[in-house]
Amino acid sequence: MKKVKVAVAVALLLSLGSAPSFAASLQIELALPKPDHGPYHRPYVAVWIEDQAEKPVRLLEIWREKPDWIKDLRRFWRKTGRADQPLVDARTGATKGPGAYHLKWQGDDNAGKLVGAGEYLLVIEAAREHGGRNIVKQKFNWDGSAIDLSLPAGSEIGAVSLKSGK
Repeated sequence: MKKVKVAVAVALLLSLGSAPSFAASLQIELALPKPDHGPYHRPYVAVWIEDQAEKPVRLLEIWREKPDWIKDLRRFWRKTGRADQPLVDARTGATKGPGAYHLKWQGDDNAGKLVGAGEYLLVIEAAREHGGRNIVKQKFNWDGSAIDLSLPAGSEIGAVSLKSGK
């Protein structure tokens, strides 16, 4: 009987260790450009991680001013914005002006639990009054291996880079 208890305890400990053993974080750098023409309004921006089935896993940031205009972030609104107002309110920050911004994902979901290894999708969406709308999507493997990706600038989102390592 004692051997069975020890075997169960060992199996339990091993199953607890099935979460990713890597202690990496994903560094995300994104730029917000300033257009050369017309009036400038700061964009609304949402940054989040989705799993392989394109289900939201972690909302990293949302920069907004008035809640009414968040619907202009169409994908974000459909996936998270209209369904989880407490989460949106918890992650909301003020809109940002042109410049470079640094974000970090620690490999956790919205509940703070570490996610498993697999393919994930970084999504950045921006919309600006009297401006355009831009969405950037980039797949990456979250398995402890190094990530070093650079994405070209768009109309409302400047250059984006993703980096991680052990």
